[in-house]
Amino acid sequence: MYKNILVPVDLNEKGFCDKAVEQATWIGERSQATLHLLTVVPGIHMSMVATYFPKDAAAKMKADVSQQLEEFAQTQVPSTMPYQTYVVEGKPYSTIIEYAKKLNADLIVMPSHKRSKLDKVVLGSVASKVVEFSPISVMVVKPLEL
Repeated sequence: MYKNILVPVDLNEKGFCDKAVEQATWIGERSQATLHLLTVVPGIHMSMVATYFPKDAAAKMKADVSQQLEEFAQTQVPSTMPYQTYVVEGKPYSTIIEYAKKLNADLIVMPSHKRSKLDKVVLGSVASKVVEFSPISVMVVKPLEL
């Protein structure tokens, strides 16, 4: 049914993405799909922002995040499940949609915070923007109760 499943992973909050990866793995195993784990980091190459960081800061940050994402994948994805990891700079919701298209994903399994309706109106939500603008199906998964 599915061949490429994209799972955005936020490494800043321990446990936040675990249930989404678990659900994506369950679906992926039954579909013989490949999981694509994507972490979006803020763009520090923008000229105004870049002046505050050493020249190699962006490369070091991406390398560190790549290592963290790979460690996360090794602990969360079964060894029998094919997966790829990606660390990309950009705006989270648009980068997720862009990568879904680039990878020919047929499903996005999106972790989401448990927020009230007021929070969503005031703060916005990456998950709600992905659902709104994605050309493919999106499954929104609430995190485990910790």
